[in-house]
Amino acid sequence: MKFNKWTLGLAAVGAVSMASAVRADEAKMNALQTALSNTTISGYVDVAASYVAGEPPQRTGDVWDANVDKRDQFSLNNVTISLDKPLDDSSWAAGYHVDINAGTDSINGFNTAASYYNTHASTFVIRQAYIALRTPLGNGIDWKLGVQDGITGYEGNTSYLNPNYSRSIAYAINPASYTGLLGTYRVCDIVSVTGGVVNRGTTQGYGQSNRNLSSLDYVGSVSLTAPESFGFLKGSSLNFQTVQGFDNNAVANYSVNGTLNTPLAGLKIGAAYDVLQSLNYSADGYIIGLYAVYQATDKLSFALRGEYVDASDLNFAYSVNQNGNSSDSDNLFNNGFNKGEEVTATIAYNLWANVLTRLEVRWDHLEHGTTFQSGTPSGESQDLKNQITVALNVVYHF
Repeated sequence: MKFNKWTLGLAAVGAVSMASAVRADEAKMNALQTALSNTTISGYVDVAASYVAGEPPQRTGDVWDANVDKRDQFSLNNVTISLDKPLDDSSWAAGYHVDINAGTDSINGFNTAASYYNTHASTFVIRQAYIALRTPLGNGIDWKLGVQDGITGYEGNTSYLNPNYSRSIAYAINPASYTGLLGTYRVCDIVSVTGGVVNRGTTQGYGQSNRNLSSLDYVGSVSLTAPESFGFLKGSSLNFQTVQGFDNNAVANYSVNGTLNTPLAGLKIGAAYDVLQSLNYSADGYIIGLYAVYQATDKLSFALRGEYVDASDLNFAYSVNQNGNSSDSDNLFNNGFNKGEEVTATIAYNLWANVLTRLEVRWDHLEHGTTFQSGTPSGESQDLKNQITVALNVVYHF
């Protein structure tokens, strides 16, 4: 084959064009790699098996027992995958966070129904998806804009970070997530404050009415953390939290909770006082919770929780104002719950790397009202004031 100056020139032009295209693709890949270089992927798989003493329970008591769909069976509680690009130390830092989840405990951040804290999703849904921003005002304000976890209550949405496997009763009355804008400002090493505004209609959990979807709720929190100079109390925390809606159809949440380190190495105690107030009925219910966690070794820990519930005021207001109509979503203790307690004991052991294994025994008791129902051999149901649950929980986190 013969080559002349024209064919050689065209070949040279082609080679230059290919080289330019390769460099352009490399530039795009480098830009993508730079954008993703600080993004981390994490998550967990949470499964369990539970046994309820006596006859199998029917599904009742959603408000009383946030674990109602996991009793007396095997359960896939949650599969969560998280993408996170945290804020760096710069004055105008930006990042994002995404949680997608599925399972019995999954939370749909876009669900506008305010009737239950979870959606029992069989497919993946968005739990969190927000953009994180910092503005250099004073010590800097860190903002979250989008769908995000609720900030009230002692226990959070990430199950394996809670002291016990089963959810507390108070967890069910605090909004699990909401869509809106929250800003956090660290006043000093001891004090930080959070405030913001969220949509009424997309608030999850027992805690907010879904009436008047154009109405907004307002979230506020003040957190105190003990500094190193406090000795053994270093790291102890105290939180004052609330969700407020300033109209007659709103439900307000109040939570005061904290964790206290003790002189005994490995022992922490906690307490929580949660109030749910219906402005429509001028009534409220409250829950008092006490916690103790002892980290015996690097692998072994013990946790104890006790709660007392008093919803008699809400029940009375509900029956008077609604004349027995149980369809009103404003009342969150509308199934005959008045007063009761629960006590939960949990042993946790890390036998495998990245695996948390927990064995738990829980006792629920009602002083007034009937919540737990079980089937009799004849197929009828009987109301029970006591329920004992034994559960084995295994979580792999990465």
